[in-house]
Amino acid sequence: MNEQLPQLVRNLARGRCEYCLIPEEGSRLGHVIDHISARQHHGKTELPNLALACGHCNSAKGPNVAGFDPQTGDLSRLFHPRQDRWSDHFRYEGPLLVGLTAIGRTTVDVLGINSRIRLVVRRVLMESGAMFVS
Repeated sequence: MNEQLPQLVRNLARGRCEYCLIPEEGSRLGHVIDHISARQHHGKTELPNLALACGHCNSAKGPNVAGFDPQTGDLSRLFHPRQDRWSDHFRYEGPLLVGLTAIGRTTVDVLGINSRIRLVVRRVLMESGAMFVS
């Protein structure tokens, strides 16, 4: 990966995880550059396939590109930060991230975005003003 690519990804993400929106400075695990389609699935190390992800989202996502919608049981692809608009698939209700579509629900489920500890962390960040949702 060239030296400028990670900074470009961080700038596009505005320093926030592109899946859960947690700010980089609010994450103990730090944020990493995620291959949206994993290298093992021939995903390229190019901007259209890279996203900024918090350690939790990156770890939970792994090489997955799809999962099962918990509402319908149907196979659905995961949210793609370079192809999808975040607000079309998600909204926050307090610290709870709600999936609005099959893509959103599947992403929230596969990435474990609403686990108990992650809800607590987001609540603290939101209450302190360190995390904003727009």
